[in-house]
Amino acid sequence: MKRIGMLTSGGDCQALNAAMRGVVKGLNANLDELEIYGFYDGYKGLIYGNYRLLTSKDFSGILTKGGTILGTSRQPFKYMRVPDENGLDKVAAMKHTYHKLNLDCLVILGGNGTQKTANLLREEGLNIIHLPKTIDNDIYGTDITFGFESALDIATGVIDCIHTTAASHNRVFIVEIMGHKVGWLPLHAGVAGGADIILIPEIPYDIDKVVEAINKRSKDGKGFTILAVAEGAISKEDAQLSKKELKAKKKETKYPSVSYEVAAQIQERTGNEVRVTVPGHMQRGGSPCAYDRVLCTQLGAHAAKLILDEDYGYMVGMINGQTKKVPLGEVAGKLKMVQPDCQLIKEAKIVGICFGD
Repeated sequence: MKRIGMLTSGGDCQALNAAMRGVVKGLNANLDELEIYGFYDGYKGLIYGNYRLLTSKDFSGILTKGGTILGTSRQPFKYMRVPDENGLDKVAAMKHTYHKLNLDCLVILGGNGTQKTANLLREEGLNIIHLPKTIDNDIYGTDITFGFESALDIATGVIDCIHTTAASHNRVFIVEIMGHKVGWLPLHAGVAGGADIILIPEIPYDIDKVVEAINKRSKDGKGFTILAVAEGAISKEDAQLSKKELKAKKKETKYPSVSYEVAAQIQERTGNEVRVTVPGHMQRGGSPCAYDRVLCTQLGAHAAKLILDEDYGYMVGMINGQTKKVPLGEVAGKLKMVQPDCQLIKEAKIVGICFGD
């Protein structure tokens, strides 16, 4: 008999259900007796003991279903050691729930913050397996995270749709793509969608360079320009500010996001009409793409093997096309950033894409 706990934490994405299904199918195919305890709303369910015993039927037919059947919530890592409003020790409560159910392992699906708490629980002596989920593709130790390709398809589709109206009206269009700290999604979506300018957090932009690129297109007889802008894009001036100074500046700004600030600056300098499109949470919604369904099946199967082998304390990553176990202690708390001199950016510049630098 194996007793496995499972939870999904942090922001949702299209392939969480597919990943959970992969784990459960891998275990069911190799065990005569299995109990799966699903915790509702992420770590909150583990802390407050909100769970239910799941059966194989719960994981049937969910390969193509977006979101998460367990629900999710954000429980910031920095507050995990801080008692709740009733004085409850969250870490002690999670350990209590784990041991009360006599779990053999806890499978945790989530991004960077989720991973840090997973590693904390590992350090506290619990058997943990982590599966890397995020549309940002910023988890260190894996080449790709599930959710990224699905979100990429949506973000690219938005840029595709903008192309026709941009060309019809000879305007400048900005598409704001998710990516608060890293720019993998706007970088890939911008290239795939044929954006003329891509602004990402790792390359602080010079608005004069952006305007220069727009003016060059106009001189070349191209009446429209499309910008793919990460929600975390930052100007060279703001990049010089301290975190405290930047936070204070953002509180005083009249713009809802960086895209609107960039739009106002472009319009002021060029006289061109500028429109901003923010697909927002659409990028995390809908069904997982075929790539993510395959990826999640692979990651889930490898996670199942680790559980069967009682080999715990790992994240399951995809490295050079192979699923591999990666020690949680070596990757937790690290971000996989876009390197400004990476091959994709070099080649994007060759074909004329401007990065504002």
